[in-house]
Amino acid sequence: MALWGGCFSAAVAPQFKQFGDSIHFDLRLAAVDIRGSIAYAEALERAEVITGEERTLLVDGLHAVLAEFAAGTFDVQSEDEDIHTAVERRLMETIGPVAGKLHTGRSRNDQVATDLRLYLLGEIEGLRAAIVAFQKALVNKAEQNLSVVMAGYTHLRPAQPVLFSHWLMSVYAKLERDLGRLDDLTPRVAVCPLGSGALSGTPYPIDRHALAHALGFEAPSANSLDAVEERDFVVEFLSWAALVQVHLSQMAETLILWSSHEVGFVRLAEAYSTGSSLMPQKRNPDPLELIRGKAGRLIGASTGLLCTLKGLPSGYNKDLQEDKEALFDAIDTLALELPLCVQIIRTLKINAAHMASACSDAMLATDLADYLVAKGIPFRESHRLVGEAVRVAERAGTSLQTLDLAAYQRVSPSFASDLYGVYDVRRAVAARSACGGTAPGAVRAQINAARDALGKTDDNTNPINESKGESQ
Repeated sequence: MALWGGCFSAAVAPQFKQFGDSIHFDLRLAAVDIRGSIAYAEALERAEVITGEERTLLVDGLHAVLAEFAAGTFDVQSEDEDIHTAVERRLMETIGPVAGKLHTGRSRNDQVATDLRLYLLGEIEGLRAAIVAFQKALVNKAEQNLSVVMAGYTHLRPAQPVLFSHWLMSVYAKLERDLGRLDDLTPRVAVCPLGSGALSGTPYPIDRHALAHALGFEAPSANSLDAVEERDFVVEFLSWAALVQVHLSQMAETLILWSSHEVGFVRLAEAYSTGSSLMPQKRNPDPLELIRGKAGRLIGASTGLLCTLKGLPSGYNKDLQEDKEALFDAIDTLALELPLCVQIIRTLKINAAHMASACSDAMLATDLADYLVAKGIPFRESHRLVGEAVRVAERAGTSLQTLDLAAYQRVSPSFASDLYGVYDVRRAVAARSACGGTAPGAVRAQINAARDALGKTDDNTNPINESKGESQ
């Protein structure tokens, strides 16, 4: 049953119908489409456009159609162009001609915009919970491994020692910003377009504020033309999703490197690894590689929709149908990935001894510069002197820690025998005790703040006593 075509004398070409129909991907909007229709039927009654008896027939019929979708018994017909057509066709079959009154003053333009917003609001709740669950896994893992020291890197070169927990909390911090951005965009999703009609509004006395609140929106849209053409909220969500995916990809790439044979800092649980069909010895980090790979898809989805929107003239255009598949794919990707990330982190095996062994005395060169600063030498000069000491050690084929005192003093008489106390990795880590630093106390503060932010929720893992130096 087409919802249009009275002035047409010929049917749509089959090739075009196949090309233009969206029912194969917008079936997932069925529940929110029916929810919007129920609220609209009640609004029509309040506006005295339909009678109470007609509203009851419509609402009961819509509930019956919804039950078919819930039971998986709804039968999609070849003439069902989209979810709106399918629902109205079935409603007509269920309750008869009164179903034709439901669309009074309404267009698929404001209907689909409403559906998409309702759907996204529901999915945002689930994604937010998934991110929080991932944050909890990171915080618990950080607390379990608070004594594990590792080599920190910049430019993929050894830089300074840090706590493994400090890295975990850096991932947490990225997700915390992601949550903030999600909470920031949610009010802009929670705007109700229903009652805007095709573009110019409705001639019926629909109480749009009551309609918006009945559907759980914060307010009705302010401009009917903008309401039907605007997809900013989809762009914002896709941009948000792309950035979340970038953060997950960065984490995945780090763990791929750290789990390599050459580095060996961590090992993925076998449940989250794969083998090779040819090489029996292989344990591949496929889940992490897929997480890294999917960043391209989500970045592409955001860019693609922007390109679709940039040339559209005012009003609704069929191009806007391109918003749904990108949105659905982004939601589905994150909904699968985030729980997977929780399990990858929970089951990750940490090689604490190997991590510690990667911390060389060269990584304490900055601490040696700070040693000279404590003797009154400006940092820029101390930096130069330590660089010279590094060069002397390299030429002598030795390390900074084993370079003899006489060689140091030829570089600067400010070096004294107490310089060798600098070469203590844990001392160097403990020195970074300022807010946000890698010292155990500073990381503990990050963990405590995170637990406060997460509502002190425990996901049933027991933090290991950090004094034991154990790892998970």
